[in-house]
Parts: sequence; structure tokens; C-alpha cells
Amino acid sequence: MEMMGMAGVTAISVITWLIGEAVKLSPLEDRWIPVICGFVGAVLGVAGRAVMPDFPAEDLMSAIAVGIVSGLAATGADQVVKQMKK
Repeated sequence: MEMMGMAGVTAISVITWLIGEAVKLSPLEDRWIPVICGFVGAVLGVAGRAVMPDFPAEDLMSAIAVGIVSGLAATGADQVVKQMKK
């Protein structure tokens, strides 16, 4: 994976983490955060594949999978930090 491709995956994780933080402030229940982050990640994965020539996915399904995993990684990273503070 090229450095720019890695930056795209990291950007998806950061964007979905920020969206997850926004959902925490909304009236939605926290149980929806992983679903929303995964969905937004999938959309951003498809967009990243379309915009970035060295995005780490060659086909549509791989781009969706990379996006979902990146979105869920944001949720997991948030939980790791939260648990380490305890």
C-alpha cells in the first residue's frame, strides 16, 4: 500500500470518528454509533476509490469493505482510549 493510500484509510477513520462523536451529542442511542460509522465508512471508501488513484482497493466491494473496516476501527479506537482511562 502506498503512503497516500494509507493516508486515505486514516482519513476515513478520522472522519468517521468525528461523526461518531457528533452522534454521541445527538438524541440517538449510542448503540447506533458503530452502524453509522460503518455505513459512512463504506460511502467514503467508495468515494476514496473514485478520487484517489492509489486507494488500497481495486474493485467496488473491496472499497466498501475497506471503508467499513476503517469506520469500525474508529469506533474501536475510541473504546480503547475510553477503557484505558478507567
